[in-house]
Amino acid sequence: MIAADARTRFTAEDVTLLEDALVATASLLHDSAADVLNRLGVDDILDDANVTTFLIGCPVPGPSPSLLFYVLARQALRNHGIDDRRVADYCAALMREFGLRRRAQRITSIDDQEHGTMVEIMEDLHRSGGPRRFRIMVHLGEYALWLAGLFPDRIEAQRTRRGGPTLTYYDALGYRGYAAASDHALADRSGLADVYRLTAEQFPVVRRSLTAVKNRLALRAA
Repeated sequence: MIAADARTRFTAEDVTLLEDALVATASLLHDSAADVLNRLGVDDILDDANVTTFLIGCPVPGPSPSLLFYVLARQALRNHGIDDRRVADYCAALMREFGLRRRAQRITSIDDQEHGTMVEIMEDLHRSGGPRRFRIMVHLGEYALWLAGLFPDRIEAQRTRRGGPTLTYYDALGYRGYAAASDHALADRSGLADVYRLTAEQFPVVRRSLTAVKNRLALRAA
């Protein structure tokens, strides 16, 4: 399962970049960058739109995926009315992890079974029980968010050419997965019940926020 851990995965190089960002964005008065980081706290620095712009413009290697995805997700979610750092943490971790190899197709990073479609995930859900059933509920939401958030153009193209499902279909399944997971007995043990619940309730908004992140990354790469 994906953990909401982006802010705990920053590297030493990320901290240096944040200090550089404070200098470049004139966020210092008479203190050093390190003193400002300690006084304001990393969270307040990461919420600064100027810092986000600085990090996006950094040359390769630039910020780590955890840092870059977090600041982009946090800004996009806030722009869409969701001011919850843990949801931003979770979305950043989802983008980071699902971008690795074929992680998006597996319930967990070490699962032997792969799912290529939402239907396959639903079929697995119906025949599973116990802790695995909970993990599949979560993955149903995550896979719907990943596909619809980061690849909406592909979904629309498939709908046009082959009569594939609309984004509303992914919204419905994403809500179903996250809502069921938030009510499961294992949700509190995961520490993410509140994140699952909010993501379920605001799924289309979170999905559009991820699309905004994808679009901004595309501009960065251009």
